[in-house]
Amino acid sequence: MNEDLASYLNLLIVFVTALILAWFLDLIIWKVLRSLSLKVARKSETNFDNFLVVNRVPRYLAHIIPLTVLFKFIPFAFFHFEYAGNIALKMLQIVFVILTLYIVKSLFKSTNDYLKTKPRFRDKPMDSYIQVFMIFAWFVGILTIFAIITDVLIWKFFTALGAGSAVILLIFKDSILGLVASIQVSINDMVRIGDWITFEKYGADGNVSEITLATVKVQNFDKTITTIPTYALISDSFKNWRGMEVSGGRRIKRALIISQKSIRFLTDDDIKSFEKIELIQPYLTNRSEQINSYNESNQVNKELPINGRNLTNIGVFRKYVNDYLQNHSAINKGMTLMVRQLEPTSQGIPMEIYAFSSDKRWENYEYIMADIFDHLLAALPYFDLEVFELPVSFNPVPTE
Repeated sequence: MNEDLASYLNLLIVFVTALILAWFLDLIIWKVLRSLSLKVARKSETNFDNFLVVNRVPRYLAHIIPLTVLFKFIPFAFFHFEYAGNIALKMLQIVFVILTLYIVKSLFKSTNDYLKTKPRFRDKPMDSYIQVFMIFAWFVGILTIFAIITDVLIWKFFTALGAGSAVILLIFKDSILGLVASIQVSINDMVRIGDWITFEKYGADGNVSEITLATVKVQNFDKTITTIPTYALISDSFKNWRGMEVSGGRRIKRALIISQKSIRFLTDDDIKSFEKIELIQPYLTNRSEQINSYNESNQVNKELPINGRNLTNIGVFRKYVNDYLQNHSAINKGMTLMVRQLEPTSQGIPMEIYAFSSDKRWENYEYIMADIFDHLLAALPYFDLEVFELPVSFNPVPTE
Protein backbone atom coordinates (compact mmCIF):
# COMPACT_ATOMS: atom_id res chain seq x y z
CA MET A 1 0.00 0.00 0.00
CA ASN A 2 2.84 2.32 0.86
CA GLU A 3 4.54 1.45 -2.44
CA ASP A 4 1.36 2.31 -4.40
CA LEU A 5 1.02 5.59 -2.51
CA ALA A 6 4.65 6.39 -3.17
CA SER A 7 4.15 5.61 -6.86
CA TYR A 8 1.14 7.92 -7.06
CA LEU A 9 3.06 10.68 -5.27
CA ASN A 10 6.03 10.25 -7.62
CA LEU A 11 3.65 10.32 -10.59
CA LEU A 12 1.98 13.46 -9.26
CA ILE A 13 5.33 15.15 -8.67
CA VAL A 14 6.54 14.23 -12.16
CA PHE A 15 3.29 15.38 -13.76
CA VAL A 16 3.25 18.70 -11.89
CA THR A 17 6.91 19.23 -12.76
CA ALA A 18 6.12 18.53 -16.41
CA LEU A 19 3.25 21.04 -16.30
CA ILE A 20 5.52 23.70 -14.78
CA LEU A 21 8.23 23.05 -17.39
CA ALA A 22 5.61 23.16 -20.16
CA TRP A 23 4.34 26.46 -18.78
CA PHE A 24 7.87 27.93 -18.80
CA LEU A 25 8.43 26.59 -22.31
CA ASP A 26 5.14 28.13 -23.43
CA LEU A 27 6.15 31.47 -21.90
CA ILE A 28 9.57 31.45 -23.59
CA ILE A 29 8.14 30.51 -26.98
CA TRP A 30 5.48 33.22 -26.61
CA LYS A 31 8.12 35.85 -25.84
CA VAL A 32 10.13 34.82 -28.90
CA LEU A 33 7.09 34.70 -31.19
CA ARG A 34 5.81 38.01 -29.86
CA SER A 35 9.14 39.71 -30.51
CA LEU A 36 9.41 38.26 -34.00
CA SER A 37 5.80 39.03 -34.89
CA LEU A 38 6.13 42.65 -33.74
CA LYS A 39 9.31 43.13 -35.78
CA VAL A 40 7.70 41.59 -38.86
CA ALA A 41 4.54 43.68 -38.39
CA ARG A 42 6.54 46.90 -38.20
CA LYS A 43 8.61 46.16 -41.30
CA SER A 44 5.95 44.64 -43.55
CA GLU A 45 3.94 46.79 -45.95
CA THR A 46 0.67 44.93 -45.39
CA ASN A 47 -1.57 45.26 -42.33
CA PHE A 48 -2.54 41.61 -42.28
CA ASP A 49 0.20 40.64 -39.83
CA ASN A 50 -0.89 43.46 -37.53
CA PHE A 51 -4.35 41.93 -37.35
CA LEU A 52 -2.80 38.51 -36.66
CA VAL A 53 -1.05 39.99 -33.62
CA VAL A 54 -4.16 41.85 -32.46
CA ASN A 55 -6.25 38.68 -32.70
CA ARG A 56 -3.65 36.67 -30.69
CA VAL A 57 -2.69 34.22 -33.41
CA PRO A 58 1.00 34.08 -32.30
CA ARG A 59 -0.15 33.56 -28.70
CA TYR A 60 -2.25 30.55 -29.64
CA LEU A 61 0.51 29.13 -31.84
CA ALA A 62 2.90 29.33 -28.89
CA HIS A 63 0.78 26.70 -27.08
CA ILE A 64 1.38 24.03 -29.75
CA ILE A 65 4.96 23.04 -28.86
CA PRO A 66 4.40 22.73 -25.05
CA LEU A 67 1.25 20.66 -25.65
CA THR A 68 3.15 18.46 -28.10
CA VAL A 69 5.91 17.92 -25.53
CA LEU A 70 3.30 16.97 -22.91
CA PHE A 71 1.61 14.65 -25.40
CA LYS A 72 4.91 12.83 -25.98
CA PHE A 73 5.80 12.84 -22.27
CA ILE A 74 2.59 11.31 -20.88
CA PRO A 75 3.12 7.71 -22.17
CA PHE A 76 6.47 7.61 -20.31
CA ALA A 77 5.17 9.28 -17.14
CA PHE A 78 2.07 7.05 -16.98
CA PHE A 79 3.83 3.87 -18.04
CA HIS A 80 2.53 1.94 -15.03
CA PHE A 81 -0.84 3.77 -14.97
CA GLU A 82 -2.38 3.03 -18.32
CA TYR A 83 -5.94 4.07 -17.39
CA ALA A 84 -4.85 7.44 -15.99
CA GLY A 85 -2.54 7.90 -18.97
CA ASN A 86 -5.41 7.36 -21.41
CA ILE A 87 -7.50 9.94 -19.57
CA ALA A 88 -4.61 12.44 -19.65
CA LEU A 89 -4.05 11.82 -23.38
CA LYS A 90 -7.73 12.32 -24.14
CA MET A 91 -7.72 15.57 -22.17
CA LEU A 92 -4.70 16.79 -24.15
CA GLN A 93 -6.36 15.79 -27.41
CA ILE A 94 -9.47 17.75 -26.45
CA VAL A 95 -7.26 20.74 -25.59
CA PHE A 96 -5.61 20.36 -29.01
CA VAL A 97 -9.01 20.42 -30.72
CA ILE A 98 -10.13 23.52 -28.79
CA LEU A 99 -6.79 25.24 -29.46
CA THR A 100 -7.15 24.48 -33.17
CA LEU A 101 -10.63 26.01 -33.16
CA TYR A 102 -9.31 29.17 -31.50
CA ILE A 103 -6.48 29.42 -34.03
CA VAL A 104 -8.96 29.01 -36.90
CA LYS A 105 -11.26 31.60 -35.33
CA SER A 106 -8.39 34.08 -34.92
CA LEU A 107 -7.26 33.53 -38.51
CA PHE A 108 -10.79 34.11 -39.81
CA LYS A 109 -11.18 37.19 -37.62
CA SER A 110 -7.84 38.58 -38.84
CA THR A 111 -8.83 37.94 -42.44
CA ASN A 112 -12.18 39.63 -41.86
CA ASP A 113 -10.58 42.69 -40.24
CA TYR A 114 -8.03 42.92 -43.04
CA LEU A 115 -10.63 42.68 -45.81
CA LYS A 116 -12.69 45.43 -44.17
CA THR A 117 -9.79 47.80 -44.80
CA LYS A 118 -10.10 47.14 -48.54
CA PRO A 119 -12.65 49.31 -50.41
CA ARG A 120 -13.72 46.31 -52.47
CA PHE A 121 -14.81 44.30 -49.40
CA ARG A 122 -15.66 47.07 -46.93
CA ASP A 123 -19.39 46.99 -47.61
CA LYS A 124 -19.69 43.21 -48.05
CA PRO A 125 -21.30 40.98 -45.36
CA MET A 126 -18.02 39.24 -44.49
CA ASP A 127 -19.21 38.61 -40.92
CA SER A 128 -21.88 36.27 -42.25
CA TYR A 129 -19.37 34.12 -44.10
CA ILE A 130 -17.03 34.01 -41.12
CA GLN A 131 -19.89 32.88 -38.91
CA VAL A 132 -20.80 30.13 -41.39
CA PHE A 133 -17.22 28.85 -41.43
CA MET A 134 -17.01 28.99 -37.64
CA ILE A 135 -20.30 27.14 -37.20
CA PHE A 136 -18.97 24.40 -39.46
CA ALA A 137 -15.61 24.40 -37.63
CA TRP A 138 -17.24 24.18 -34.19
CA PHE A 139 -19.57 21.47 -35.45
CA VAL A 140 -16.64 19.36 -36.64
CA GLY A 141 -14.70 20.19 -33.47
CA ILE A 142 -17.52 19.08 -31.15
CA LEU A 143 -17.93 15.84 -33.11
CA THR A 144 -14.19 15.27 -32.85
CA ILE A 145 -14.33 15.79 -29.08
CA PHE A 146 -17.18 13.28 -28.78
CA ALA A 147 -15.21 10.85 -30.90
CA ILE A 148 -12.19 11.24 -28.61
CA ILE A 149 -14.23 10.73 -25.46
CA THR A 150 -16.18 7.73 -26.74
CA ASP A 151 -13.40 6.17 -28.86
CA VAL A 152 -15.79 6.07 -31.81
CA LEU A 153 -14.65 6.94 -35.31
CA ILE A 154 -15.84 10.39 -36.32
CA TRP A 155 -17.41 9.23 -39.58
CA LYS A 156 -19.84 7.10 -37.58
CA PHE A 157 -21.13 10.30 -35.93
CA PHE A 158 -21.82 11.76 -39.36
CA THR A 159 -23.70 8.59 -40.30
CA ALA A 160 -25.83 8.87 -37.18
CA LEU A 161 -26.44 12.56 -37.80
CA GLY A 162 -27.74 11.75 -41.28
CA ALA A 163 -30.68 9.98 -39.69
CA GLY A 164 -31.37 12.97 -37.46
CA SER A 165 -31.02 15.58 -40.20
CA ALA A 166 -34.62 16.78 -39.71
CA VAL A 167 -33.86 17.64 -36.08
CA ILE A 168 -30.64 19.38 -37.11
CA LEU A 169 -32.50 21.43 -39.72
CA LEU A 170 -35.03 22.46 -37.10
CA ILE A 171 -32.35 23.46 -34.59
CA PHE A 172 -30.31 25.42 -37.12
CA LYS A 173 -33.27 26.81 -39.07
CA ASP A 174 -32.43 30.45 -38.45
CA SER A 175 -28.75 29.91 -39.26
CA ILE A 176 -29.59 28.12 -42.50
CA LEU A 177 -32.08 30.81 -43.50
CA GLY A 178 -29.52 33.45 -42.58
CA LEU A 179 -26.84 31.72 -44.66
CA VAL A 180 -29.10 31.53 -47.71
CA ALA A 181 -30.18 35.15 -47.21
CA SER A 182 -26.58 36.35 -46.80
CA ILE A 183 -25.56 34.64 -50.03
CA GLN A 184 -28.51 36.11 -51.94
CA VAL A 185 -27.99 39.57 -50.45
CA SER A 186 -24.33 39.48 -51.46
CA ILE A 187 -24.82 38.01 -54.95
CA ASN A 188 -27.74 40.34 -55.80
CA ASP A 189 -26.05 43.30 -54.09
CA MET A 190 -29.27 44.10 -52.25
CA VAL A 191 -27.73 45.63 -49.12
CA ARG A 192 -24.23 46.79 -48.24
CA ILE A 193 -22.77 47.97 -44.96
CA GLY A 194 -23.34 51.73 -44.85
CA ASP A 195 -26.51 51.68 -46.96
CA TRP A 196 -29.44 53.76 -45.82
CA ILE A 197 -32.48 51.48 -45.67
CA THR A 198 -36.07 51.95 -44.54
CA PHE A 199 -37.84 48.87 -43.20
CA GLU A 200 -41.25 49.92 -41.89
CA LYS A 201 -42.16 46.46 -40.60
CA TYR A 202 -39.29 46.56 -38.10
CA GLY A 203 -39.25 50.33 -37.56
CA ALA A 204 -35.80 50.69 -39.13
CA ASP A 205 -34.76 53.93 -40.82
CA GLY A 206 -31.03 54.46 -40.90
CA ASN A 207 -27.66 53.10 -41.99
CA VAL A 208 -26.70 49.42 -41.98
CA SER A 209 -23.85 49.02 -39.49
CA GLU A 210 -23.43 45.24 -39.48
CA ILE A 211 -24.59 42.21 -41.47
CA THR A 212 -24.21 38.86 -39.74
CA LEU A 213 -25.51 35.37 -40.35
CA ALA A 214 -28.63 35.86 -38.25
CA THR A 215 -29.22 39.61 -38.01
CA VAL A 216 -28.73 42.94 -39.72
CA LYS A 217 -28.08 45.92 -37.44
CA VAL A 218 -29.39 49.30 -38.50
CA GLN A 219 -28.42 52.47 -36.67
CA ASN A 220 -31.45 54.73 -36.99
CA PHE A 221 -31.09 58.46 -37.38
CA ASP A 222 -32.22 58.94 -33.78
CA LYS A 223 -29.16 56.83 -32.78
CA THR A 224 -31.24 53.81 -31.73
CA ILE A 225 -30.33 50.35 -33.02
CA THR A 226 -32.82 48.13 -34.84
CA THR A 227 -32.07 44.44 -35.36
CA ILE A 228 -33.61 42.76 -38.41
CA PRO A 229 -33.45 39.03 -39.23
CA THR A 230 -31.18 38.58 -42.25
CA TYR A 231 -33.70 36.40 -44.06
CA ALA A 232 -36.27 39.23 -43.78
CA LEU A 233 -34.27 41.11 -46.42
CA ILE A 234 -35.32 38.56 -49.05
CA SER A 235 -38.75 37.65 -47.67
CA ASP A 236 -40.14 41.15 -46.98
CA SER A 237 -40.14 44.47 -48.79
CA PHE A 238 -37.83 47.29 -47.74
CA LYS A 239 -36.43 50.47 -49.31
CA ASN A 240 -32.73 50.93 -50.02
CA TRP A 241 -31.73 54.55 -50.64
CA ARG A 242 -28.37 53.67 -52.20
CA GLY A 243 -29.68 54.39 -55.69
CA MET A 244 -30.47 57.94 -54.64
CA GLU A 245 -27.09 58.40 -52.95
CA VAL A 246 -25.10 57.27 -55.98
CA SER A 247 -27.26 59.24 -58.41
CA GLY A 248 -26.92 62.89 -59.28
CA GLY A 249 -29.56 64.17 -56.88
CA ARG A 250 -32.23 63.57 -54.28
CA ARG A 251 -35.85 63.80 -55.33
CA ILE A 252 -38.11 66.65 -54.31
CA LYS A 253 -41.76 65.70 -54.74
CA ARG A 254 -44.16 68.03 -52.97
CA ALA A 255 -47.29 69.93 -53.95
CA LEU A 256 -48.95 73.25 -53.22
CA ILE A 257 -52.74 73.02 -52.87
CA ILE A 258 -54.16 76.00 -54.75
CA SER A 259 -57.65 77.22 -53.82
CA GLN A 260 -59.92 76.84 -56.85
CA LYS A 261 -61.82 80.05 -56.17
CA SER A 262 -58.63 82.09 -56.72
CA ILE A 263 -58.07 80.80 -60.28
CA ARG A 264 -59.13 83.16 -63.08
CA PHE A 265 -58.36 84.47 -66.56
CA LEU A 266 -55.89 87.34 -66.89
CA THR A 267 -56.82 90.74 -68.28
CA ASP A 268 -54.49 93.02 -70.22
CA ASP A 269 -53.90 95.02 -67.06
CA ASP A 270 -53.00 91.83 -65.19
CA ILE A 271 -50.50 90.90 -67.88
CA LYS A 272 -48.91 94.36 -67.75
CA SER A 273 -48.65 94.03 -64.00
CA PHE A 274 -47.15 90.52 -64.18
CA GLU A 275 -44.57 91.68 -66.75
CA LYS A 276 -42.82 93.44 -63.88
CA ILE A 277 -41.78 89.98 -62.68
CA GLU A 278 -38.45 89.68 -64.49
CA LEU A 279 -38.30 85.89 -64.54
CA ILE A 280 -41.40 85.52 -66.73
CA GLN A 281 -41.39 88.87 -68.55
CA PRO A 282 -40.11 87.42 -71.87
CA TYR A 283 -42.62 84.59 -71.66
CA LEU A 284 -45.55 86.92 -71.05
CA THR A 285 -44.54 89.22 -73.91
CA ASN A 286 -44.19 86.43 -76.45
CA ARG A 287 -47.22 84.54 -75.25
CA SER A 288 -49.45 87.63 -75.26
CA GLU A 289 -48.46 88.42 -78.85
CA GLN A 290 -49.27 84.87 -79.95
CA ILE A 291 -52.65 84.89 -78.20
CA ASN A 292 -53.63 88.34 -79.48
CA SER A 293 -52.62 87.38 -83.02
CA TYR A 294 -54.73 84.23 -82.84
CA ASN A 295 -57.78 86.00 -81.43
CA GLU A 296 -57.57 88.80 -84.01
CA SER A 297 -57.13 86.47 -86.95
CA ASN A 298 -60.13 84.43 -85.82
CA GLN A 299 -62.21 87.52 -84.93
CA VAL A 300 -62.84 86.26 -81.42
CA ASN A 301 -65.36 88.24 -79.36
CA LYS A 302 -63.37 89.23 -76.28
CA GLU A 303 -66.30 90.75 -74.40
CA LEU A 304 -66.19 87.56 -72.36
CA PRO A 305 -62.72 86.36 -71.24
CA ILE A 306 -63.75 82.76 -71.84
CA ASN A 307 -63.83 83.30 -75.59
CA GLY A 308 -60.72 82.49 -77.60
CA ARG A 309 -57.33 81.87 -76.10
CA ASN A 310 -56.36 83.40 -72.75
CA LEU A 311 -53.77 83.26 -70.06
CA THR A 312 -54.67 82.18 -66.52
CA ASN A 313 -52.98 83.17 -63.30
CA ILE A 314 -52.34 79.54 -62.35
CA GLY A 315 -50.80 78.80 -65.77
CA VAL A 316 -48.50 81.82 -65.50
CA PHE A 317 -47.59 80.81 -61.96
CA ARG A 318 -46.78 77.29 -63.15
CA LYS A 319 -44.43 78.77 -65.74
CA TYR A 320 -42.87 80.98 -63.07
CA VAL A 321 -42.22 78.01 -60.79
CA ASN A 322 -40.62 76.07 -63.63
CA ASP A 323 -38.32 78.97 -64.55
CA TYR A 324 -37.52 79.54 -60.90
CA LEU A 325 -36.38 75.95 -60.52
CA GLN A 326 -34.41 76.10 -63.77
CA ASN A 327 -32.48 79.04 -62.34
CA HIS A 328 -32.06 77.58 -58.84
CA SER A 329 -28.42 76.71 -58.16
CA ALA A 330 -29.26 73.75 -55.89
CA ILE A 331 -31.40 71.91 -58.48
CA ASN A 332 -29.81 69.30 -60.75
CA LYS A 333 -30.82 70.39 -64.26
CA GLY A 334 -29.61 67.10 -65.76
CA MET A 335 -32.36 65.11 -64.04
CA THR A 336 -36.15 65.22 -64.34
CA LEU A 337 -37.54 68.67 -63.59
CA MET A 338 -41.20 69.52 -64.03
CA VAL A 339 -44.08 71.39 -62.44
CA ARG A 340 -47.31 69.53 -62.98
CA GLN A 341 -50.94 70.07 -62.12
CA LEU A 342 -52.55 67.06 -60.49
CA GLU A 343 -56.17 66.00 -60.43
CA PRO A 344 -58.40 68.48 -58.55
CA THR A 345 -59.47 67.40 -55.08
CA SER A 346 -62.08 68.58 -52.63
CA GLN A 347 -59.41 70.78 -51.04
CA GLY A 348 -58.14 72.39 -54.22
CA ILE A 349 -55.80 71.87 -57.17
CA PRO A 350 -52.42 70.33 -56.28
CA MET A 351 -49.50 71.85 -58.13
CA GLU A 352 -46.62 69.42 -57.69
CA ILE A 353 -42.93 70.09 -58.00
CA TYR A 354 -40.93 67.12 -59.22
CA ALA A 355 -37.20 67.82 -59.24
CA PHE A 356 -33.88 66.68 -57.77
CA SER A 357 -31.60 68.59 -55.45
CA SER A 358 -27.88 68.42 -56.26
CA ASP A 359 -26.98 68.08 -52.58
CA LYS A 360 -28.13 64.71 -51.22
CA ARG A 361 -27.19 65.26 -47.57
CA TRP A 362 -30.30 65.14 -45.43
CA GLU A 363 -29.80 68.47 -43.64
CA ASN A 364 -28.99 70.37 -46.83
CA TYR A 365 -31.76 68.62 -48.75
CA GLU A 366 -34.37 69.72 -46.20
CA TYR A 367 -32.98 73.25 -46.25
CA ILE A 368 -33.13 73.44 -50.07
CA MET A 369 -36.69 72.13 -50.19
CA ALA A 370 -37.85 74.51 -47.46
CA ASP A 371 -36.12 77.43 -49.18
CA ILE A 372 -37.93 76.68 -52.46
CA PHE A 373 -41.37 76.42 -50.89
CA ASP A 374 -40.80 79.46 -48.68
CA HIS A 375 -40.28 81.48 -51.84
CA LEU A 376 -43.23 79.97 -53.71
CA LEU A 377 -45.65 80.47 -50.82
CA ALA A 378 -44.57 84.11 -50.60
CA ALA A 379 -44.89 84.47 -54.40
CA LEU A 380 -48.48 83.18 -54.63
CA PRO A 381 -50.21 86.48 -53.72
CA TYR A 382 -48.40 88.24 -56.62
CA PHE A 383 -50.39 85.98 -58.95
CA ASP A 384 -53.66 86.50 -57.06
CA LEU A 385 -53.61 82.87 -55.95
CA GLU A 386 -54.35 81.42 -52.56
CA VAL A 387 -53.25 78.26 -50.77
CA PHE A 388 -56.12 76.14 -49.54
CA GLU A 389 -56.58 76.07 -45.77
CA LEU A 390 -59.31 74.36 -43.80
CA PRO A 391 -61.58 76.93 -42.18
CA VAL A 392 -61.12 77.27 -38.46
CA SER A 393 -64.37 76.65 -36.63
CA PHE A 394 -65.28 79.44 -34.28
CA ASN A 395 -66.80 78.30 -31.02
CA PRO A 396 -67.18 81.32 -28.75
CA VAL A 397 -67.13 80.62 -25.05
CA PRO A 398 -70.55 81.45 -23.64
CA THR A 399 -70.57 84.32 -21.20
CA GLU A 400 -72.85 84.64 -18.26
